[in-house]
Amino acid sequence: MAFGRFERLVAWRYLRPTRGEGFISVIAGFALIGIALGVGTLIVVLAVMNGFRVELLGRVLGVNGHATVVSGPAGIASFDALTKRLDGAPGVVAVMPYVEGQVMVSANGVAAGAIVRGVRPEELQKREVIAGHVVQGSLVGLNAPGSAAIGSRMAERMGLGLGSQLTLISPKGAATAFGSVPRIKTFTVAAIFEVGMYEYDNSFVYIPLADAQAYFQLPDRVNAIEIMVDDPDRIGAYRPELQSRLGPDVRLVDWQQLNSHFFAALQVERNVMFLILTLIILVAAFNIITGITMLVKSKGRDIAILRTMGATRGAILRVFFLSGASIGIVGTLTGFVLGLAFALNIDTIRKGLESLTGTELWSAEIRFLSELPAKVEAGDVLSVVAMGLILSFLATIYPAWRAARLDPVEALRYE
Repeated sequence: MAFGRFERLVAWRYLRPTRGEGFISVIAGFALIGIALGVGTLIVVLAVMNGFRVELLGRVLGVNGHATVVSGPAGIASFDALTKRLDGAPGVVAVMPYVEGQVMVSANGVAAGAIVRGVRPEELQKREVIAGHVVQGSLVGLNAPGSAAIGSRMAERMGLGLGSQLTLISPKGAATAFGSVPRIKTFTVAAIFEVGMYEYDNSFVYIPLADAQAYFQLPDRVNAIEIMVDDPDRIGAYRPELQSRLGPDVRLVDWQQLNSHFFAALQVERNVMFLILTLIILVAAFNIITGITMLVKSKGRDIAILRTMGATRGAILRVFFLSGASIGIVGTLTGFVLGLAFALNIDTIRKGLESLTGTELWSAEIRFLSELPAKVEAGDVLSVVAMGLILSFLATIYPAWRAARLDPVEALRYE
């Protein structure tokens, strides 16, 4: 649809407020604001949803691996041979055997439940999500027997620092004549890490593999082997080959089995929010219909004069289509700029609001992550902008068509 200079001039003239048509301009202004808010909010929400999924996926899988070989209480014997077999499978980039158990950690009069993992320090140093986020000490310290690496939240809550002592208490102890005695062992803090995910920073303790085997009574055995692949989304394709390399007493569990409900819930929430916020743009589009319809009614005499001067129905349609589409275009572009700026600086804005109001807007204990994540995807932004423009154009077609169908004789009959 080509717009001539005459049509652009008349459309712009009709959009400017006049003394007798101020109410129409107010409606057009609300429509523009509504579209800008809808587009901007939708961009921000989708960016936050994407950021949540990327951050959670990266940190959950960075700590727990893409697939895990698990066994019964007896553990996995000859785990080094099994580790070598798995390490040679297509797509596998890292394999790490470990011993895991639940204990109670006690220090400075504070006690809480925790998950202990016994690992080889050289293998843990290859895990970027842990090794790249050590805030105090070094993972090299785990080479010393009786050392431990803990999360920053646990260290803060229990008042621990480098060289501090913490006690691990396991309910599965040795049987005596007086009943079962819990196993108790003291470890020295050699490193403090901060993954940025509250659950891990608050409840994970890493100790040397040999210490864990002795503590959990698994001599020369482990109870899990962690597998990292080059593309976690293709774990289903790698699974048959990995399964074929396992023994009869172990089984393979991948991240999609363990966390599918969690990430599916995020996807459902993202889709629902998309639909809800689309209604804002839809309501603003109805305001465009209302505003242009009222503009057509008030400009009936002008339309009749233009028609008698030689303007075609197509020219009249283009004039009012351009008037309504301009509101949608300006509103969509405004929302695009505001939404993009907000999404790219959302955590800075959040911190500013928290310092200004003195309230905590983002609780890491509730929302798992210590920072508000946002990841802007070009495809999402383009789809939101396209939707805003399409709804605006569709809302303009009917009143513009009505203006083009106006009979000049009827319009001037009572003038």
